[in-house]
Amino acid sequence: MSRISRRGFLGGALAGIASAHLSEAHGADEGSEGSGGSGGSGGSGGNEAAPPPAGGIEGAAQVRLSFSCNGADHVQEIGADDVALQVIRRGVGLTGAKLGCGAGTCGACTVLVDGEPHVTCLLPATALEGRQVTTIEGLSDSAEPADLHPIQRAFLAADALQCGYCTPGFVVEAVAFYDRWRAEHGSEEPDRDTIAAALAGHLCRCGAYQAIYAAVAAACRGDHDSAEVTYARIDGPEKVTGAAKYTVDVALEGMLEAKILRSPIAHGILHGLDDSAAAAMEGVIAIHRLVPNGHRVRFAGQEIAAVAAIDEATAIAALAAITLDLEELPAVITVEEARSPSAPVLYPDRRARREVLSASEGPLLSASWEGNVRGPFSSSILAKPRRGRKDLENAAINGTVSSGTWETQVLCHSALEPHAAVARFTGGALEVWASTQSCHDLAEDLVHRFGLERDQVVVRCPYVGGAFGAKVGLQMETLVAVELARLAGAPVRVALSREEELTTGGLRPGQIIELAVGMSVNGSLMGVSHQAINDSGVAVGNVTGMLTRLLYDSGAKDLDDFDVVTNTPPGKPFRGPGGPPAYLALEGAIDQLAHDAGEDPIALRRRWDPNVPRNAIYDWIEGLEVYQDRGEVGADKGRYRRGVGLAAGGWFHFWDPGAQLELEAGPSGFVARTASQDMGNGTRSMIAAAVAGRLGIAPAEIQVELGDSRAIYGPMSAGSRTTSSLAPAAEDAADQLIEAMVELAASRGIAGEAAPGGVRRSDGTVVPWLEVLDGAAPLRTSGRRRRDSQAAVLPVPIAHVKIGRTWPGVVNLSEIEIDTRLGRVTVREAWVGVGVGRIVCPPVARSQMEGATVQGISYALYEDRRLDGGTGHLLTHSLDDYRIAGIGDVPPIHVHFAEVGFEHVRGGAVGIGEIGIVAVPASIANAVFHATGWRPHRLPLTPSAMLEGLS
Repeated sequence: MSRISRRGFLGGALAGIASAHLSEAHGADEGSEGSGGSGGSGGSGGNEAAPPPAGGIEGAAQVRLSFSCNGADHVQEIGADDVALQVIRRGVGLTGAKLGCGAGTCGACTVLVDGEPHVTCLLPATALEGRQVTTIEGLSDSAEPADLHPIQRAFLAADALQCGYCTPGFVVEAVAFYDRWRAEHGSEEPDRDTIAAALAGHLCRCGAYQAIYAAVAAACRGDHDSAEVTYARIDGPEKVTGAAKYTVDVALEGMLEAKILRSPIAHGILHGLDDSAAAAMEGVIAIHRLVPNGHRVRFAGQEIAAVAAIDEATAIAALAAITLDLEELPAVITVEEARSPSAPVLYPDRRARREVLSASEGPLLSASWEGNVRGPFSSSILAKPRRGRKDLENAAINGTVSSGTWETQVLCHSALEPHAAVARFTGGALEVWASTQSCHDLAEDLVHRFGLERDQVVVRCPYVGGAFGAKVGLQMETLVAVELARLAGAPVRVALSREEELTTGGLRPGQIIELAVGMSVNGSLMGVSHQAINDSGVAVGNVTGMLTRLLYDSGAKDLDDFDVVTNTPPGKPFRGPGGPPAYLALEGAIDQLAHDAGEDPIALRRRWDPNVPRNAIYDWIEGLEVYQDRGEVGADKGRYRRGVGLAAGGWFHFWDPGAQLELEAGPSGFVARTASQDMGNGTRSMIAAAVAGRLGIAPAEIQVELGDSRAIYGPMSAGSRTTSSLAPAAEDAADQLIEAMVELAASRGIAGEAAPGGVRRSDGTVVPWLEVLDGAAPLRTSGRRRRDSQAAVLPVPIAHVKIGRTWPGVVNLSEIEIDTRLGRVTVREAWVGVGVGRIVCPPVARSQMEGATVQGISYALYEDRRLDGGTGHLLTHSLDDYRIAGIGDVPPIHVHFAEVGFEHVRGGAVGIGEIGIVAVPASIANAVFHATGWRPHRLPLTPSAMLEGLS
């Protein structure tokens, strides 16, 4: 990808310098924090040092720009410091190109300029002078398959997308590559390395790389030259054409832009705030204080106030005009500092502890405090206290004990669509557009927070650009948008910058886990001790011991979690919360026991593991050649060493017993709707598949409406509850609809019985459903999630959730290569077997497992949130500094579904989103041991960490 620096670019020099910029591709500046405005996206706009666009700041230079976009000529007056993305989104009104990072790293803003791909968050707008611009919207005339580019059809067919936020950038870049490749190589298929090199400037946080490889290869070899395409993701056409509208794309008349003032210190008392100079600035409409005088600030980046102005630049300037009277206090940045007897206490009394935030998806359970340490919270439910430790003492005498301390780092969720919200009051009613994974629950939160009636609040989230656990409930950006909209009497948009997203947008807690597993001389499990220190910043409630409890039923277990609070931003639940660190420790210890006993790792696990799905997966893995031929530990002695590692994991069977889905059928077709959302997890496609499967028609014939809180109650997307809640409700609604349509047919003289696709007459002919419905009034049914045949763990739901007694299972197998000279770990191939019952929509489920595997690889090898140890300020403040896996880091991934063990579950299917990641890092760490004989106990496995360990 071409990346064009805006350093030194003068606004008045149009054609000459613009040509120079377009003719020479540069990498992103080191100082790229100031290079990404967002104007038209309304969103993150780079960082707050960005040169302001013209509009609210007096004296901003204006220049005239003439260019062509998608075949139409445009002449605009722009600010000399505007970037091309602003002009395309704000001026032209095309929102397919997205602001992701503001630093030219993620590629979401890519367009073609004179046929060549360029990132537009860095490209000076003046560089477009006299140029031909093609955006994602210009690649096809419509979303109909016949009108699509072969690359777009290939992305649909391979399901090479999830949330879709990054998809326009990938598609545009892939189109440019495709055109070059076909011109030079015909229908020869490019290899993975060639495709990876072509798309190296793009990031997909959902991890759809495996399918992106397949899509580009298939298009290049000519598989999609014809107009026909079959696809499972029913909102795919909108995503591959740029038609999908996310919260950052919402543009309302008179809408203001808001920015948030954040604390520059990690710990202190706010004694005062002077916003008079900011309030007097032209273009500043409203200022809202988020905390009162006397409030204790507990982390750098904590929200203090917010400003709404006529544009983003004015809002940023207003923040700079606000002065704070902050008394700085000593801060504790690390867990070690916080546990010191002399450490300042963050929450010194009960009143202060009422302000503590939860890092958990569930309700915050009570626990005792001692200084900055909260706990323990015990997961040894119904067990005798300390029994596990006693059994371990016996194992040390009469058996074998495997023990150690494992550490995992803090991660950033960093979904490519940032936290964003737009709020508007109309006659006392509140409308909110939000990037959220809890549409209905957010509406309820707003009702209670602002004292409104339920019918006065509407939340909309038709498309969500990723979430992974960080966008549940009433988030700060929504609160700020609503408060400022009420004060300003105008719509207000808030969207976090990438630096804000990496600071407070969502953080997976770090862990230090001391774990021991005992085995008797006859090979039985004797006991498990698990003590975890959870680093969730100023938040508490993260639990890992409960995940250790899910595996290996036999043996006593002492499972304790402690929170240690620090002056750092709050943790939030992140895909499979608690699972990866728990299984890194547990499966590392189990792997060591098998090695010490000279036993096959699967044979040992089988002896202790009664889980039906996992045992079926063990059968599959034992049949793989890579497992059969893995060799002995440390067999390779050269520079490059191969290792094969295995790890098992588990998750919960959650469902929302209140989940409902409405079906409407009429002459124009079938519509399913519920107040749930699709954040890339495939909710629309799963519902369509469930309904279509009952009706005997194609899923594409079902229109699914999500993301509107006015619809019938739907669950949040969290904890892997979506499929287990909505698939049974959808099938229940479909069964009722079938009965109603058969009755309607009989009343119209079409006697018969239900059959796939319609009503079967006595002569065997089938009258299609739409023919039955022709000319009739619409039929409506409402389905709900009915009970399983097996009782839940508790008779009543907790926070809308019931818990099943049978757990899903997963086993990961990773083949790696280690360059022992450079310390580089490369995952060469990955296998994942998952048992979650019936797979309702296989292509989308496969995509979920591939994406989870990618995120697990990224967790194990690359990601690491870093803070300044003295100030608590973020050091990894861009996607250049905070490294996530790119397409070249991803190996071939093989997915196997073991559809057994959940026959008692309504619909036979449980959730799949969380479980895919939980054992990936452990399998990679176990593969490192297999390759070298050295067992890693700390993530990430960076080259420096590997060299230190191998030394």
